[in-house]
Amino acid sequence: MSRLSEEITKALQPGMVVPAPLEQLFTWMETNGRVRDDGDGRLVGCLHSAEEQRTGWTDTERRGGTLIEFAAHTDEALDNWFGNSDPAVLNRLSVFARTGADGSRAAFWLAPDGVQRIVHLGSGSGSTLVCVLGDEPVDFLRLLAIGYDEICWSEAFARPPNVGPAVDFIVHPNLAFQSWVRETFATTIPSTALEVVRHPASMDDDDSPDPFWKWVRASRR
Repeated sequence: MSRLSEEITKALQPGMVVPAPLEQLFTWMETNGRVRDDGDGRLVGCLHSAEEQRTGWTDTERRGGTLIEFAAHTDEALDNWFGNSDPAVLNRLSVFARTGADGSRAAFWLAPDGVQRIVHLGSGSGSTLVCVLGDEPVDFLRLLAIGYDEICWSEAFARPPNVGPAVDFIVHPNLAFQSWVRETFATTIPSTALEVVRHPASMDDDDSPDPFWKWVRASRR
């Protein structure tokens, strides 16, 4: 088990685990120099290297694919996000990544049916995306491999990256990560996020078939 996986595992709620595909991801990141110490002893993992971030970013483009940071999160103020401090609610969620500069997060969710799923919690001040991020952990990795700037902005999900009427910043794909996902899991990289995120619901929606959205709506106060 990688050091990052060990740290995240220690921070999880009882009954939760780091899925095997994510353990493999964290090992790949450590092996390829994509895990760093954030300065206070906590490990942070990214899909791109520090060199790519330092030298491959300009005002109009950058390399490295999707921006996401994986780390052990023990205090994410989820009671404020829910407006609810009920342990029966909060103990079903463990944040393991930041998905956007606005403060949006990805978490493991222990659903009422006992299945652990990967879900998105929009910050509310920027992204409002609240939904399941793929049916299986490998689908989550396939989503990251598509190459969106960040995965918290669902308005881009119907289009491939860098396509749209107002695109003025180009994100070049993370070819090394894409190849690793294809080869490790004998799978393909989707063209758009909607191929794996079936119901990209917003916290402002009146209704959605997404199971996490339904649970959040019933749990928030």
